Amino acid sequence: MIGRIAACLLLGLVLAALAAGAVAVARGEEPGGIEEVWTALFGPPDLGPVDFAALARVPSRNDALACAPDVCPLARADAVPPDFAVAGARLREIVRAVAERQPRTALVFTDAWGEQDRYVARTAWLRCPDTVTVEIVGRGEGRSSLALYIRSQVGCPVPATSRARLDRWLAAIARAAATEANEG
Repeated sequence: MIGRIAACLLLGLVLAALAAGAVAVARGEEPGGIEEVWTALFGPPDLGPVDFAALARVPSRNDALACAPDVCPLARADAVPPDFAVAGARLREIVRAVAERQPRTALVFTDAWGEQDRYVARTAWLRCPDTVTVEIVGRGEGRSSLALYIRSQVGCPVPATSRARLDRWLAAIARAAATEANEG
């Protein structure tokens, strides 16, 4: 009899926890929503700056990197971004415009004296935060490239989210830069 009562209590606790989680997910970015839960459990969603020259990736982290070997000599990149036929300042504007069009993405830091910007992008349902760090790399007169590193703070149970996001951003940036180069 006691075992049955304990099982019922445990089931009640599990159901209450699931209901609280469902309410948090439903509230999303509102006060008391899932974004506040992630912050309470894991800290602020912005994971800070990246030193691309010294970057060494952690094998177990849910991350994705687009970087040329001369910019990220210690890290294995998932993709190597091209050199774009646009100046660095213009490429930075293009990246910002692409980021503004991404759902659930916000600029959280811009380096006024450097070339690095950071965004927090969230998954659709669980609103898991990814820090998207972009650094513009000069490649000579009227040419530039970038380093793009996406790190998952929480490691949400959504496989390959960071890599899919990296591919989407790179494709959108390349399209916009190509349009810019063709018009210029």
